[in-house]
Amino acid sequence: MQLACKNLTVSYHHHPAIHHLTCDFKIGTTTAIVGSNGAGKSTLLKAILGELKPDTGEIIIQGINKKDIAYLPQSIELDNLLPLSVSDVILLGSWHTIGLFDKVNYDSQLLVNDCLEQVGLSGFNKRFIHELSKGQLQRVYFARIIMQQASIIILDEPFNAIDSKTITDIQQIIKKWHQQGKTVIAVLHDLQQVVASFEYTLLLAKELISYDKTALVLNKENLSKAYSNNFLWLDNNFCRFEENPNTSSSF
Repeated sequence: MQLACKNLTVSYHHHPAIHHLTCDFKIGTTTAIVGSNGAGKSTLLKAILGELKPDTGEIIIQGINKKDIAYLPQSIELDNLLPLSVSDVILLGSWHTIGLFDKVNYDSQLLVNDCLEQVGLSGFNKRFIHELSKGQLQRVYFARIIMQQASIIILDEPFNAIDSKTITDIQQIIKKWHQQGKTVIAVLHDLQQVVASFEYTLLLAKELISYDKTALVLNKENLSKAYSNNFLWLDNNFCRFEENPNTSSSF
């Protein structure tokens, strides 16, 4: 299996969001993608998923079937007027095996129960989505990923705007995926969360700054380089670091 970028450039309205990026993701490990606002993090995920077409270069995906890739975007819009239950949402994770319109069998319901137990929501099967808190809803989305049984899991800001208990529980789920040999790639902004849960880190500032073991990447020299490189690409405050990297634990 291989998931890599080779000389990848992706632009928005003639502004490079990613510029000549080459990296080979470590299969079977956890990788955090970090950088400032506008550094190209979410763009990279969308390019990997085929949602954005490269200007130059390529995404190399070998030995990986599309159904083996699970994706959790930064935000998911669900129509609260639709009577979607927690079970309905989780079962979407198995559509590639049971089909969109096939009747859900007893075994599938048992799997839903198991997924809910793993995310700490046992007994929530019949709850409606609009009744849930943001933290509970994020747990449901993680249960859906578990249901999908994918080998590659891509997450865009999975800890954004949720409570600390949910963050801790999701970190444990990611660690379990790592133990199972799954590949987890996640965009994050909190460096403490990166250190706590991710073996590797890819530091972006439109260009690749560093990709290695997290402890080797997140040092003052690399963060300062990313901070400086960001301003080389600055165009009418298109992107900037939220704070000086010497004093902040987040991007």
